[in-house]
Amino acid sequence: QVQLVESGGGLVQPGNSLRLSCAASGGSLSPYVLAWFRQVPGKEREFVAALKWSDGRIADVEFLRGRFSISRDNAKNTVFLQMNSLTPEDTAVYYCAARWLNPSHSARDYNYWGQGTQVTVSS
Repeated sequence: QVQLVESGGGLVQPGNSLRLSCAASGGSLSPYVLAWFRQVPGKEREFVAALKWSDGRIADVEFLRGRFSISRDNAKNTVFLQMNSLTPEDTAVYYCAARWLNPSHSARDYNYWGQGTQVTVSS
């Protein structure tokens, strides 16, 4: 079973950058996909990006491409979300999630979740 702990959220001004971290534990990550979602009150969790640990294959969404990117540190079993040129519309709770085998854009397909980290973009 995978345990996920996010960190790195906070208050940031528009136009600035932030990097979120998700530390995974509980065994080998080879069978898993690690993903980032975000959620604002009253809305469903929105897929941001995913990384398949075994081969590094990345899945993302076009509307965030160029500003957000997912990466990993194999030695630390950590996945990152680099967020650049942040806007107030990026304000949300950001969650790390994991599932077996292949990426999915649906939050319902993920079995393991972190506690979330708040990102607030405001001047």
